[in-house]
Amino acid sequence: MLATLLAASTSLPLLAAAQSAANLAYTPVTGACPAGFTLVRQAGTPGNQTLSPDEAAYISGRKSNVLPNAWKTYLANLQATNATLPAYVSSILGGESNGEYPNFGIACSGGGWRATMFGAGVLNFLDARNTSAATLGTGGLLQAAQYLSGLSGGANLVGSLAQADFPPIEILAFGDNSADPTNAWGGWLAQINQQDPYTNATMNDEYIQELIEEISGKYHAGFAVSYNDVTSRDNGRHFVNGTTADNFADNTLLHGAGYLWSAVANVSTFASYSQPFPILVATLLSPNGNMSTLIPGGTFIVPQSNPIMEMNVYEMGSYDPTLAAFAPMKYLGTTNESVCVTNYDQIGTVVGASGDWNTIYNTSESTLVNSYVYPVVTALNATLPQTNIVLDSAVFANPFNGAAMKGQFIDAEESIIMMSDGASDGEAVPLQPLLVKARGLDTILAVDSNQDYATEYWSAGGSLINVQNRISTLFPTAYSFPPVPTNTSEFIAQNLSTRPSFFGCDSSTEAPLVIYLANGGPPRNGQTPLTNQQPGNVSLAETQAILDQVYDIAAQGYPTDATALTDPEWPACLACAVVDRARNRTGTERSGVCATCMTRYCWDGSTLGLEATTTGGASALSRSGWGAAGLAAVSLFAVVGGYL
Repeated sequence: MLATLLAASTSLPLLAAAQSAANLAYTPVTGACPAGFTLVRQAGTPGNQTLSPDEAAYISGRKSNVLPNAWKTYLANLQATNATLPAYVSSILGGESNGEYPNFGIACSGGGWRATMFGAGVLNFLDARNTSAATLGTGGLLQAAQYLSGLSGGANLVGSLAQADFPPIEILAFGDNSADPTNAWGGWLAQINQQDPYTNATMNDEYIQELIEEISGKYHAGFAVSYNDVTSRDNGRHFVNGTTADNFADNTLLHGAGYLWSAVANVSTFASYSQPFPILVATLLSPNGNMSTLIPGGTFIVPQSNPIMEMNVYEMGSYDPTLAAFAPMKYLGTTNESVCVTNYDQIGTVVGASGDWNTIYNTSESTLVNSYVYPVVTALNATLPQTNIVLDSAVFANPFNGAAMKGQFIDAEESIIMMSDGASDGEAVPLQPLLVKARGLDTILAVDSNQDYATEYWSAGGSLINVQNRISTLFPTAYSFPPVPTNTSEFIAQNLSTRPSFFGCDSSTEAPLVIYLANGGPPRNGQTPLTNQQPGNVSLAETQAILDQVYDIAAQGYPTDATALTDPEWPACLACAVVDRARNRTGTERSGVCATCMTRYCWDGSTLGLEATTTGGASALSRSGWGAAGLAAVSLFAVVGGYL
């Protein structure tokens, strides 16, 4: 069992250190709660879930003020390709079918920088502001999406996109050359390595100490700090406003400190309902989890019965029946209804919680000592010592603590909750929030750049398999998910991840139709593969080349001619899938190109009788092994080493 977590002890010696501007901006603030404040919102039962009033108002405003024109723009781009569309496609997208617009969402997977860039390339393929996508007939779908979820590397993408005011992907990746570089968006700075930005080891050590200094105000204010806080400050330099390549080394700047996830509600595109509602996803790392629900195969560290945690602009919590409650994002860090904490929900912290995979290095003392994490947790533990604090997860004060949550939430008696990488339970594509019935999505584009091969960074459906198993085994009434193959061998044998695949084409199911677009193989045009790498830092030219190659992969489709490079009907086929649930509600039969497209792109449910080479896509991965033995090592090392 993992060590019980405690808040940082106020009896520990405080360090005498000058507080930088970033230190002050990163420090949480405590004060009286506003009148009528409610800490916990119950989210309802599986058959009667409710959205927060703020989210409901945002989606309503988006549907009224933005989506009708967004769908018409998308339709105009598609029609300009001279595609011969069934009348019902034009009717639905044009708003002529009793308001039966599609309810569409996009999920961007984890996978580090590889996933950040792959997801960005796919969004570029869907962006009406990209003239190539508009000409192809796919541009506009990004603007028409209601929801956009991200996990780990996908959280880097979704988080930065939302806070940077929803710019085009070229600006997101490379910056906007603003006249105010100390505040404006400076791009991802992928050319600067995270954690080790300098070629000089001494300078890298000093950089880590600088990050630790920037979180020390939080520590001195009585809050637990962890490796994720160090990561948060590095994230601030890559995924939050205020840093450029020229000012990266200027330690007098904020570098994203003080930019809050809840404050995204104030950026212009969010205030005008012009961006999809962003959701970041993590998993609950708990000492009380049911280990019998851990995916077999020794790869993943979080039982599937643990709540999947979502962090949207307004709330943090889960619709899983094992929590079914939310707390206000603005008051993250608050544990009662009289004393409220603000300034805790730093964007770098929330994005980092979705991608905190560092627990994998704590399977044994030797693994940790030989990992890149060890020097950082050593420096953190020496500089800001704490008692019984798990350092390698994202640590938050528990708003769901108390008698009212007993029997509902596994950590109801813990003072602190931990979050791990959203893929720690095997679901690297953040589908769960988009399957919430209260959100009513018809169609989900699942963008997958997670690693499902042991030696190569290609995807092969493992996350979809794990979502299917989790829902069917644990939460069959809370969520609906369409059937997918039961092992990655089927995905590979049927080429379901090397071309777009549709799941859930049977209109009788209440589950959303899932369009699966994976980083499953190199482009068919003979280019040298760039998307099956895990870059630590890449030049601007290399970043551009990766984004361009992803666009080519997304635009290929599934040609009827095996020798063809692209399917000329792919933009029309994509539209057919997007409107299919709305079509079904009108009682219209599929026809024309949509009838042939759905036959070609839909998985027919067939299996090839192959011997499974993976369990839920797990054992093909090359990550460190866990399972019962690994968790035992974690528990032991938590006591002996004190670094967890």
